Amino acid sequence: MKMDSKKQHPLDQIAETPTHKLLLKQWLKEQDLILGRISLKESQIDGVRKEITNLYTIFFLFHSLSLLLLFNISFANTSACKKSWVPSLCSLLFSMSVIWAVRYKTDVEGHLEKLLEREKEDWKLLGKCVEELKRKGIEFDLLKEVDALRRAKSMRIEAKAVRKWSARDFVSLFFFFLSCLAVGLSRVILCN
Repeated sequence: MKMDSKKQHPLDQIAETPTHKLLLKQWLKEQDLILGRISLKESQIDGVRKEITNLYTIFFLFHSLSLLLLFNISFANTSACKKSWVPSLCSLLFSMSVIWAVRYKTDVEGHLEKLLEREKEDWKLLGKCVEELKRKGIEFDLLKEVDALRRAKSMRIEAKAVRKWSARDFVSLFFFFLSCLAVGLSRVILCN
């Protein structure tokens, strides 16, 4: 019997052993599920990036149009300087809301990227286990290998680094600077 199991291909051995066969089916099904979650996360990240781009576009369009309108109003109305705080306040409130929305969406994007990275790690780890099972066949120790898989998943500790300045912070500062510039320009346009 030992001689026959040595000559048999590991996949044939798995096909004859119900526990190994079931485990292989479950792992292959789980790999497919993980791939589905990976593609979902990637499409969600793409959607969030499009929303961020739309927010950038809205920000620049709003300020371009508002400055153009203020410039036209300043020629038609000489007393516009007295009420220049109204467009300045509207511009500032709009800018702050867009900056907040961009910041929120970039946080969502970062969270989704972490989840995507975790799913990819799970898929690689599960792929290694499937390959090991296919390679070893009946010699694959279910208790030892499955326990090693569980430990590897639970051992993942995400180190929270000290938060440093990131690109998101610079983007927020850049848009805040542009907002202040737009408020100043609206005052200059209406009062000169």
